[in-house]
Amino acid sequence: MTTIIGLTGGIASGKSTVTNMFLEREIPVIDTDKIARSALEKGAEAFDEVVQYFGQDILLTDHTINRKKLARIVFANKGKRDCLNDIVHPHVYEMVDAELAILEKQHHPIIVIDVPLLFETGFDKRCDKTVVVYTTKEKQLERLIDRDSIDPDYANMKINAQMSLEEKCKLADFVIDNSQSILDTKKDFLKMLDALEVN
Repeated sequence: MTTIIGLTGGIASGKSTVTNMFLEREIPVIDTDKIARSALEKGAEAFDEVVQYFGQDILLTDHTINRKKLARIVFANKGKRDCLNDIVHPHVYEMVDAELAILEKQHHPIIVIDVPLLFETGFDKRCDKTVVVYTTKEKQLERLIDRDSIDPDYANMKINAQMSLEEKCKLADFVIDNSQSILDTKKDFLKMLDALEVN
């Protein structure tokens, strides 16, 4: 029987580090961020709906969506952010279900689904276990500023748009602390696998 793991965290908390640990063990990971990006590509189902709602101003000269501009709009306005999620999420979950069906037929003991808004969208109810990748607010802010080359105000706006990591940790079955060294992160990861009885 396959165990479905819902993996989440905050923006720049280090989910990709933990994702790579799963992949190194040949545990498949379905990345909903990648699926969401593909759902917004020109010609994809969600593309027309998003352009219709947000207007032609979000398009680049090649008529693809200016993702940075769209991000600025939605992180500054919860109503617009909710609307974008309402458009994109049904397409994402449809594609997740399709990928999940393929992987389940391959009899993987564990399948991981990486969902940034795992608890916010209720997707945790579709998982057998949930894992939160934690880091401190200070490290999260520092990493986000460095990664995206953005100013602290915008970085804070992006962080505050999500449920706090502390709140997510309370809801999770497992917490992997990614605020110290990579070795400490790996220890938490291996403890989690032991608890799931995966060698």
